Amino acid sequence: MKLSVVRETEGGERRVALIPDLVSRLVQSGLEIQVETQAGSGSFFSDADYEAAGAHIVHDHYEAWNNADIVLKVSPLHDRDGQSEVELLREGSILISLLNPLGDPGMMQRLAERRITAMSMELIPRTSRAQSMDVLSSQASVAGYQAVLIGAAALPRFLPMLTTAAGTIPPAKVFVIGAGVAGLQAIATARRLGAVVEAFDIRPAVKEEVQSLGAKFVEVPMDEDTVAEGGYAKEISEASKERSREVVAEHVKHSDLVITTAQVPGRQAPLLVTEAMVAQMKPGSVVVDMAAEQGGNCACTEPGGNVVKHGVTILGPINLPSSTSIHASQMYAKNVTNLLKHFIKDGQANLNFEDDIISSVCVTHGGELRNARVKAALEQLRQPSILD
Repeated sequence: MKLSVVRETEGGERRVALIPDLVSRLVQSGLEIQVETQAGSGSFFSDADYEAAGAHIVHDHYEAWNNADIVLKVSPLHDRDGQSEVELLREGSILISLLNPLGDPGMMQRLAERRITAMSMELIPRTSRAQSMDVLSSQASVAGYQAVLIGAAALPRFLPMLTTAAGTIPPAKVFVIGAGVAGLQAIATARRLGAVVEAFDIRPAVKEEVQSLGAKFVEVPMDEDTVAEGGYAKEISEASKERSREVVAEHVKHSDLVITTAQVPGRQAPLLVTEAMVAQMKPGSVVVDMAAEQGGNCACTEPGGNVVKHGVTILGPINLPSSTSIHASQMYAKNVTNLLKHFIKDGQANLNFEDDIISSVCVTHGGELRNARVKAALEQLRQPSILD
């Protein structure tokens, strides 16, 4: 089989789907690898690095997409300058990428119509068998680390406690809202930098993880189940939301750096930090909104921008993993390679839809949409708007 690693054309995307070290291992397993020229440049992997690993460098953009059994990429598909990436794919080929299937079900329908077998890396199940393929976790870890660094850089004070000839400087107070993978990495990074860290999450089960990293867990008693399938936080009642906001507001008020991490696939990010909360923060404080791409957890967030309101700096970074492209690519490529090894047997794709990993990750196959949630999202998209 021929695998093709294509160059990312999405603005600001510096990651690459496969790194040279893993190319050599796949070549040794009998696969033919082609890499579009400059595909790895954003992660500082040269064409020469890929050639040394056994890959063939392709200079024609169309050939890189169309002349392959499996196409590997990072960012979701897009249409640009009248050219559709869907149309570049050879009919019947396999596409493996982050695809944002719930956020762009129309694109998934177009892939089905072209009879593309589309594997969306966001849909890898949260099970022990699939842990080595879990792209959401690996990239969220990178994002959580980077969020603390950009927050610290924007903060007009030190994070750690310092004892100097000019006196003792107390440590900064960091409040992390959401203790998933990104939140836990943010906690760990802030603690390494010497900050005093508190964290909030509606899931009581994460308390021990937060405390094991040296942070204080902010508890809000809930009279309902707060954990959804896969360990994610689930939608809670308005009463529980209001109780949570009251507690969050008090901790936001006294924090120097607030990092928000709550995202819901295919939906607007939940509002966690209101403008009234921002107005109560100390001048010079910083909010890093990791959900900016989904509209933001903070009412003052401008996706992709940095704004100052009420003396507080609000950062709305887009695609944080891309800014740490070397290790983000290394981790993403390892996740993808483990998926490839899972379904490629004796040099051929063996798609066993009885397998929970293949069944979950495969959005389209044989001209059909296979994922029920994507079908529902597409149907909702087709419903006439009240404004129509």
